Amino acid sequence: MIRLNGVSYTYQDSTQAVHEVDLTLQEGGVHLLAGTNGSGKSTLLSLLAGLVQPSSGCAFVGQASGEDIRDVSRLVLQDADLQLLGATVGEDAMLGRETRPQAEEEARLFLRSFDLESCWERPVHTLSGGMKRKLCLVTALLDAPQVLLLDEPFSGLDYPAILELRRIVRDNKRKGMTQVLAVHDLEPVIDLADTLSVLSQGGLALHGKPEHVLDHVRRFGVRPPAAWQAGLGIVPWDGKQ
Repeated sequence: MIRLNGVSYTYQDSTQAVHEVDLTLQEGGVHLLAGTNGSGKSTLLSLLAGLVQPSSGCAFVGQASGEDIRDVSRLVLQDADLQLLGATVGEDAMLGRETRPQAEEEARLFLRSFDLESCWERPVHTLSGGMKRKLCLVTALLDAPQVLLLDEPFSGLDYPAILELRRIVRDNKRKGMTQVLAVHDLEPVIDLADTLSVLSQGGLALHGKPEHVLDHVRRFGVRPPAAWQAGLGIVPWDGKQ
């Protein structure tokens, strides 16, 4: 379970990015954070990853708080190039894991499940945007986190890559992993979501089941999915449950 109790975060330039957020997210669900640019989504993910600490209030991921959250959460950034440190796919997957028993075997197994094992010796800079994002997911999942945090995961992806990422999110959900996705476009993932939270000016404006929230998101600059606007309710984006 994720719990935020009165969490605020202010940057050194005195910009308050998150303001007194109270939020509880259940274990094993897919939870969406929506909002316009500057609404606080990315900062909230950084708090849930333990990369920054609240200026006030408390954040808990399971039983962990403070910097201990880093042991149980993994964040995948929107810009994969900021996160990929190895020269090759294999080197990136092995970074920090070289001394683990059977580390390479485990890394290759994960890469195989993401259709990346054949790229083991391939330079990272030659990968497509979708492949880079999958590699970031592999390195995050290799650490077996309790919580996976994805910042704008569908941004810039083509249709096949979106389908593949949906499969990954769906598979993680079936395995009971808690996932929090910050998105500006609800279309590709709303049917997989257990909750939808809308941020506005750093505060929590809306929270609940998607079907209870979607009628109100326009007020905060968020566009409802096309099927919802057409009165069809929440339908699978790719025809799959």
